[in-house]
Amino acid sequence: MKIRTKLVLAFLAVILLPICLSAACAYGITKIQFRAMEEYYGMDSADYEGLTDSTLLFNRMTKQIYHEIAYDIETDITKLEDLAYLDGLNRRLNSAYSFLMLRCEEEILYNGGTKEQTQAVLDNLPEYGDYETGAENGVYLDGGNRCLIKPIDFKGVNDERCSIFIVTEMRELIPEVKGILTEIMFAIFFVLAITASLLVGWIYRSMVKPLKELQTAANNIANGNLDFTIEVKSRDEIGELCKDFEEMRRRLKENTEEKLQYDKDSKELISNISHDLKTPVTAVKGYAEGIMDGVADSPERMEKYIKTIYNKACDMERLIEELTFYSKIDTNRIPYNFAKIQVDKYFQDCVEEMGMDLEQKNIELTYFNYMEKDEVIIADPEQLRKVVNNIIGNSVKYMGSGKKGIINIRLKDEGDFVKVEIEDNGKGIAVKDLPYIFDRFYRTDASRNSSQGGSGIGLSIVRKIVEDHGGRIWATSKEDTGTVMHMVFRKYQEAVS
Repeated sequence: MKIRTKLVLAFLAVILLPICLSAACAYGITKIQFRAMEEYYGMDSADYEGLTDSTLLFNRMTKQIYHEIAYDIETDITKLEDLAYLDGLNRRLNSAYSFLMLRCEEEILYNGGTKEQTQAVLDNLPEYGDYETGAENGVYLDGGNRCLIKPIDFKGVNDERCSIFIVTEMRELIPEVKGILTEIMFAIFFVLAITASLLVGWIYRSMVKPLKELQTAANNIANGNLDFTIEVKSRDEIGELCKDFEEMRRRLKENTEEKLQYDKDSKELISNISHDLKTPVTAVKGYAEGIMDGVADSPERMEKYIKTIYNKACDMERLIEELTFYSKIDTNRIPYNFAKIQVDKYFQDCVEEMGMDLEQKNIELTYFNYMEKDEVIIADPEQLRKVVNNIIGNSVKYMGSGKKGIINIRLKDEGDFVKVEIEDNGKGIAVKDLPYIFDRFYRTDASRNSSQGGSGIGLSIVRKIVEDHGGRIWATSKEDTGTVMHMVFRKYQEAVS
């Protein structure tokens, strides 16, 4: 959910939720209080109209007693001469904030109110006959002491003009109405508090908490700690930010690991090259000292010493070339000069060039072409020659002693590809080492002796060159039987117009 949508929902929730909840609470509170008012005051009904109209409310509170008095006048007027009866009515009226007054002719025969209450209405009592008997809605008196007077005119036992009055004070709201207002205000406050808490919790979970996690992640990155994960828990803008931040952390970690690996590889390369240079340098120095000291006292021995010095210098030159080529790989600056190469003729030349040298080492180099026609690939002849020389050089290095070495080069047609296989009958490669032989600086256990040497980057250079040609290389091997290097290159096809 987008942040904009969340803000719209929050805006609607701030407006609608408190209104709906407050309305529900007010409805429930007033219903409860209305029921209590009906039971306590003996009212027929209490409703919202009475709540907003205090005159109507107080009128209803004394309505039942008003009808009782009217009924007694019609059925048994002598009850109104009974003081105990009048006191009973007055007590009931007191609970409804009212009191009773009885007047015959001009004399007040009964007064159920206090002196202060009586003084407020005594001069304002309606005259006999001013209002129609049975005017139950009463007369509202405004002024310092607001009150509602309900008069009932009747003829006494001796035919005198009498009036009985129900006087209701309206200076204050009844406790139930105050309770309704208080409880509604409390309910509104409670609803606002709940709404605010829910919104704050929602915003905290969806916005503030992810931002704090991002802050923690930023501090970890600033302190160099990249070993953590930022979980994306939402699909809004903050979730997208977390996703981008996690991608940045991942790339930083990869770059850091690459740099550490590069530093490690560089140190290992220097160590390997230093180790491998030490042997030929020591040999060159020793044979040179032998010549200077006159140890080579015959032409044959002199020729042997010079040839050995030359061979060791060639080994050093090869190591330096590997180091130079390694630096070009790291900077992707290998110089390629691609051209069309006729595969069969190219590998025939390779075999002729290398066959004589291998024969002197008691290694037989054979070539087989299983393709039906001459195929052409796009390649750099010089770099491809480096691949072949490196693979065959490894085969010679790990051929082993005590048996005749055999190296076979085979060309096969693989549809749109040309497959090159270079097989030897050397020591082979252990199953545990086979997946890693093309990794930079990886050496098998069998190659860690000084007699075989090597910088550990030869096959990684081979893979780099083959892949830059759009090809693929892999190996299969069996210990004490031999190894097969497989390479595939796409055939060149003329564009058909």
